[in-house]
Amino acid sequence: MATAKPVVVLGVFVADTAYRAPRAPRMGETVMGSSFKLGPGGKGSNQAVAAGRLGADVTFITRLGRDPFADMALATWQDAGVKPAVIETPESYTGAAYIFVEETTGNNAIIVCPGAATLISPADIDSHARLIRDAGVFVTQLEQPIEAAMRALAIAHEAGVTTILNPAPAATLPEGIFALCDYVTPNETEAEELTGVKVDDLEGAKSAAEVLLRKGARAAVITLGEKGALLHSADISELVPAVNAGAVVETTGAGDAFNGGFAFALARGDSPLDAVRFACAVAGISVTRAGTAPSMPTLNEVQALVR
Repeated sequence: MATAKPVVVLGVFVADTAYRAPRAPRMGETVMGSSFKLGPGGKGSNQAVAAGRLGADVTFITRLGRDPFADMALATWQDAGVKPAVIETPESYTGAAYIFVEETTGNNAIIVCPGAATLISPADIDSHARLIRDAGVFVTQLEQPIEAAMRALAIAHEAGVTTILNPAPAATLPEGIFALCDYVTPNETEAEELTGVKVDDLEGAKSAAEVLLRKGARAAVITLGEKGALLHSADISELVPAVNAGAVVETTGAGDAFNGGFAFALARGDSPLDAVRFACAVAGISVTRAGTAPSMPTLNEVQALVR
C-alpha cells in the first residue's frame, strides 16, 4: 500500500432517508412501511468512503451547507479515513435523498436533492486543481453540475491522472467529455441512455461499449448486476463474473462500492482486469448489507472473500 497513489473524488454528499415497504405508494396513496433509516449517501461520497474503507489515500471535493447533515458527512468521512476538501455553503443546505426499498426484492427507487452541491462550479475546481493534478486516480459522477465535472476531468487528463467517469444518474453528455475519460463506468440503463444501444445481454453491452470507445473513452466498464461487469477497450473485451458473498439484502450503493473499489485497485497499480475483479468483490460484499456508505467493506474482508 506504500506505493499506492492518491485518489481524488469529486461529487455530492446527501443524507439518505431510506424507507422499506412491500411496494411503492401510488399518487395520493399512503402505505405503511416496515422500517426507516437515516444515513450517509450521495454517489461521490459513497465512492470516496468505499475507497477510504479499503485503505486508499482519498480526498473528497464537494460543497456542504452548515447543518446537521453536514455534521453527518464530516463524521462519516472521518470514520472511513476520507480527507474532506469542502467548500462551506451556509446560504444553501446539505443534500438529502429519498430512497424507497421494495422489501421483497431489495430493489430501490431514489429522489436526490443535492442542495449546496448544485453550486459546485468550475472556479471551485480550479481552486483544488493542485489536489487533482497530484492524484493517481480521479473519479466523478453526474450529481453535481456537468461543467464542474468537465473542468475537473480536463485538469486530471492534462496531468496524466487516470480518470473515471461514473455517468450516474443517466444524463445527456457533451461529446467532448468522453475523450477526457480513461474509464466510463455506466450500468445497463446508463449505457443504453448514453449510446442508444439496448443492453439486455452481453452482446448488447459490447455494442454499447464500442459506441463509448468511438465517442472517445479509452475503456468502458459496464456493470451488469448479477451478471458481473464487462471491461471493453481496444485491447480487451472480457466479462468478469459477479462475486457472490451471500444473500442479497439491498442493492443500493452497489455501483458506488464497485467504483470506489475500482479506483482503489487502479491507484495501487492493479491491471484494469484485476481492478474490475477486485471491484466486483467489493460490490458483492456491499449488497449483503443494508445501507450505502455503511455497507462498504474493508480490505481484509475483500481479501478474505477473494481467497
